[in-house]
Amino acid sequence: MSSRIPRSVTVAVTGASGFCGGQVARAAAARGAEVVCLGRRPGPVGVHRFWDAARGLPDLTGVGLVVHCAAAVGDPAPGSPAEAEMRAVNVDGTGRLLAAAAGLPVVWVSSASVYDPRRDRSLVREDHPRSGHLNAYGRTKAAGEALALAAGAVVLRPRAVYGPGDTQLLPRLLSRVRAGSLLLPGPDVPLSLTAVENLADAALAAAGWAPGAYNVADAEPYARDAAVRRVLRAHGSRARVRHLPLGLARTAARAAELLARAGGGEPALSRYAVDQLAHPVVLDLTRARSQGWAPHRTLDAYLDGAAPMGAGGGDGSAPWA
Repeated sequence: MSSRIPRSVTVAVTGASGFCGGQVARAAAARGAEVVCLGRRPGPVGVHRFWDAARGLPDLTGVGLVVHCAAAVGDPAPGSPAEAEMRAVNVDGTGRLLAAAAGLPVVWVSSASVYDPRRDRSLVREDHPRSGHLNAYGRTKAAGEALALAAGAVVLRPRAVYGPGDTQLLPRLLSRVRAGSLLLPGPDVPLSLTAVENLADAALAAAGWAPGAYNVADAEPYARDAAVRRVLRAHGSRARVRHLPLGLARTAARAAELLARAGGGEPALSRYAVDQLAHPVVLDLTRARSQGWAPHRTLDAYLDGAAPMGAGGGDGSAPWA
């Protein structure tokens, strides 16, 4: 779909060497915009300006629009160095970016992980409470987007971003196959997913939207089990989807978190991961659609042309974020 960015504008994309940022940078260049890629590594197009989101101020000279995709992702153990780094990037880095971008339009890519998991999410609107987070990723994204909203930015909340170059979501799912089976917690549920192309379209279209938060996802939610089976088949796996009782999955997650906390690494299974797969999470897209945006890419279209496992690159997004 077309975006509202004029061809003469220079678009700065943070995190452009990663999965989501790279797609936004390529989409902006395809629309005729000049692109500045801000990050520690060059992006796929345009000019590279070094910026470490955990430490410095970005150079936004000559920029007319900022799309902030840079983020620290993962599920670190509480109190670990990784959790501190996540805050340095997702919260403190946001503050530095907003200070440098004063007066410029900013589109800030957040996550549906900011929504309170203790509340019903069968149809999540943007006014859903943002508390009760199960890990540092949700907490720091919520804190970072609060700064962005206070500064008058447009905030996008995608969920479970997938697509070309994904090194996190679908690869992690496939890595969980054991002995010809994939265990999923609890019964089948509807879940919103977001094609990275839909996110990129929204990020560029959002330059003309009123400040505030907007859910971004594919047009319709997916039945979890059927979607997982399609992913498995598309990657040549004949694994069977089996259901793990939810109580047992939560117990296993708590045990894995305790082990990770002792060792300082990421847990093999977490309450966050269980929550994201075991409960309905469907994003209401009414607010974004009211701006004239509509998602066009689907999971089936991606899987029909999916590259073999291991293709692509970038820093991805948090699992089922």
